[in-house]
Amino acid sequence: MPILSRPALVEHLVRTRIAGDVATPRDNNLSHYRKLANGDRHYWLGLELGDRWADEQDVLAVMAERCGVVDDPAHRTGQDTIDPELTVDALDRMAARLRKAAAGRERVLFATGHPGALIDAHSRVAAALRAQGCDIVRIPGGLIADEGYVVQFADVAVFERGASLWHTHSPEPMNAILDGLEALGEPAPDLVVADHGWAGRAGQRGIDSVGYADCNDPALFIGEAEGTMQVTVPLDDHVVDPRYYEPLTAYLLHAAGLLD
Repeated sequence: MPILSRPALVEHLVRTRIAGDVATPRDNNLSHYRKLANGDRHYWLGLELGDRWADEQDVLAVMAERCGVVDDPAHRTGQDTIDPELTVDALDRMAARLRKAAAGRERVLFATGHPGALIDAHSRVAAALRAQGCDIVRIPGGLIADEGYVVQFADVAVFERGASLWHTHSPEPMNAILDGLEALGEPAPDLVVADHGWAGRAGQRGIDSVGYADCNDPALFIGEAEGTMQVTVPLDDHVVDPRYYEPLTAYLLHAAGLLD
């Protein structure tokens, strides 16, 4: 796949609605910001936010700055946005951390709560890092969390229940992996590349964590603002065709120096 220039990638993000005018409606975004501020841990994505973000307007301010949602508190319904320039800026920051991982041949864990959309993107990055000599973490077998199983496909940890891969925001699958590695006497990852509660809990447990987050998932952006997350890339995390993420992934790998 040809590597898109920054302007061409921005155009692609807007055209495919990975960024720009995204599908997630404004009222859904504000509802999630409010629930985070009210202490609903489902929306903390594995982070421990205490009472530092009890004002919904503070959450909105972070999301406007780091994700590009509309910053007007009076805008309550209708269209909301992700700034594609912020998406590419965050991809560049993620690329710098991946470049460091490759140079140090680090131990890296990949995980996703959006297997229907992001598993291939994560898998391609895992393959590129392995080619550079990184140790891609193989998770322990038999891990259980949230009445299901934590399994691994194409180097990416996912949550499985009833013979299906599930969308999950829960941090418990990441807890299961990290506790399982510790029980086996294996070292923790140097870096986690993930999303949702997988990314947030890894960062909360002191591991360098980079990930993707939608405009209705404010916790990881707050985590980056506080320094618990290394990088949070704003994007719609489940567009209609997962192949739309391929130019984004190619840009990331190129910026990280991981393509031949």
